[in-house]
Amino acid sequence: MTTTRKKLIEVALPLEAINIASAREKSIRHGHPSTLHLWWARRPLAAARAVIFAQMVDDPSAQPEAHPTAAAQEARRQALFKLIEQLVQWENTTNETVLEQARAEIRQSWAWQCLGANAARLTDAQIAAMLASGELPPLPAFHDPFAGGGALPLEAQRLGLESYASDLNPVAVLINKAMIEIPPKFAGKPPVNPAARQDRTLFKQEWRGAAGLAEDVRYYGQWMRDEAEQRIGHLYPKIEITAAMVAERPDLKPYQGRKLTVIAWLWARTVKSPNPAFANVDVPLASTFMLSTKAGKEAYVEPVIENGGYRFTVKVGKPQCGEAKENGTKAGAGRTFGA
Repeated sequence: MTTTRKKLIEVALPLEAINIASAREKSIRHGHPSTLHLWWARRPLAAARAVIFAQMVDDPSAQPEAHPTAAAQEARRQALFKLIEQLVQWENTTNETVLEQARAEIRQSWAWQCLGANAARLTDAQIAAMLASGELPPLPAFHDPFAGGGALPLEAQRLGLESYASDLNPVAVLINKAMIEIPPKFAGKPPVNPAARQDRTLFKQEWRGAAGLAEDVRYYGQWMRDEAEQRIGHLYPKIEITAAMVAERPDLKPYQGRKLTVIAWLWARTVKSPNPAFANVDVPLASTFMLSTKAGKEAYVEPVIENGGYRFTVKVGKPQCGEAKENGTKAGAGRTFGA
C-alpha cells in the first residue's frame, strides 16, 4: 500500500455551495429523524456529506499520472466541486444516481491508494468487483464515538462506508440504532406485517433500501396508535364545537357542530387550597396558563371560578391580566421545572 495521499479537503472546497445548502436544510427537513431532538452542535447533513466525501477523495494533484498538468488538475478539481454541489442539495439526499457517482469517486481514490497508478487502468465496475472479492482491502470504516444525532455516521453510510457510532446519551444511542444499525439489516427486503403478508404480489416487487422496513414502521405505528386510543382514548375526549363556544370564539365558526381532537393538554398537579374558605377545592399547580406566546398567535387558558369550583376556557390573544396568566399558580424555585 502506498503512503497517504493528499485529499480534496486539504486543498479546496466549494464552501459557498455547502453553506447555502446547510442553511437551507434547516427549514425543509420536516419528517427527518434530525428533528426528533435538537442537539447543541448538530452538523447539517449537507455539510457532513460534503466533508466526508472530500476526506475520502484524492485531490487531483495526488494523481499526477492521470492529471499531469496544473490545468488538468484544476479542471478535474472543478468537476469534483460540481459533484459536491449536487451532493449537498436536500433533494439529492436519496438520489441514487448522484450518490453512486460519489461512491464511485471514493472507490477510485481507494484503488489509487492501494494500487497506485495501476488503478488508472481499472473501471469502476472492476474496482467494485475487486472490493467484493477481497482483491482490494475493504474501504476504511467510519467511527464516531460521540455521534449525537448521527449526522456524520449516517452520511458516511450513505456514501458507502461501514459506519460505527456510539454515545453516552441514551437518546443518541436510540436514534443511531434506528438510523444506522437497524435499517441495513432489512435493506432490500419486503415488509413482513400481517397486512403485507396477505398481499403476495408485494413479495414480487422490488423493495429498494429500507422501503420495506418503512412500510412496517408505518403499519405498526398505526397499530400502536389505534391500540392506545382503544385503551385510553376515553381519557382524552374530543370536543364538540357548540354555538356558545362560537359566540365567545368567532374563529371557531368553520368548525361549529364538529367534534375535534384535542392536540395539546396542560398537565398539573393539584393541592387543597391554602385559603380556609376554600379548603375543599383542589387547586391546580401550573407554572403558566399561556398556551402560545408567539407574537400574533397568543393563546392562554383562563380559569373561571363558579359555584365553589372552577372550570377552564381557552382564550385567544394577550391576557388582560398578563402577570397572573404567565406566572400561573406555582411560586418559588418549583416554577423553573414546569407543571
